[in-house]
Amino acid sequence: MAPSVKTLRADGLETRARLKEEAQRLFALRGIDGVSVQDIVSAAEQRNNASLRYYFGTKLELARELVVDGARVIDEIRQAMLDALEREGQVTLPSVLDALTLPLLELSERTGQATYIRLIANLQLNNRAFLREALEDKWNAGYKRCFAHLARLLPDMPAPILEQRLTLAGNIYGNAVWAAWESSKDSDDPSRFWERGYTISNVMDTLQGVLETPPSARTLALVDAKLPARKTTARTTLARKKA
Repeated sequence: MAPSVKTLRADGLETRARLKEEAQRLFALRGIDGVSVQDIVSAAEQRNNASLRYYFGTKLELARELVVDGARVIDEIRQAMLDALEREGQVTLPSVLDALTLPLLELSERTGQATYIRLIANLQLNNRAFLREALEDKWNAGYKRCFAHLARLLPDMPAPILEQRLTLAGNIYGNAVWAAWESSKDSDDPSRFWERGYTISNVMDTLQGVLETPPSARTLALVDAKLPARKTTARTTLARKKA
């Protein structure tokens, strides 16, 4: 006998969607650890406190579903963009950065996804292990393809420097700047910074600069010295003060 499958009525689907949207918003603003099940249920205007457990099981399972929902869409768009670039022989640094970034911005414009970038930025900062586990090394294939292309396009960059810069452009810096862009869209007092027609293109230029700028002699010397991270930071600070 086939196992039973939970079939949701229209009102059940609506409740589920509302719980997800409010959970994503709260997680994006306060982090997973800063949000309780009761917070989500109340924000979704549900009277039954067990509704989240009924639809998702646990708060972490709900967070995992939110991560995968967005990552699946982003990866699909990103892989299609990369396929087209490779097919047409248009793989360049700017075009790969477009494939890395634009699917993220496109997702944020979709209904129910207005806080996805901030969700990922928060998880990247505070729950990286959970984020990696949620992606299962499956929904970031396009992301890895972008990084592989960027590495080939920057052959003269020392490997340890390139590795850090890819993380800066693709995660740390990239997530932070696009989270600020996303936040500006739901503000009662939108920033004129983001309203300018050239701003996104200008930000993309800075991402390219992060990757392309030659490392300084000081940085190269520190790489060659292979100092522990803490000592490297301290010595770099002293060097700056003496400069």
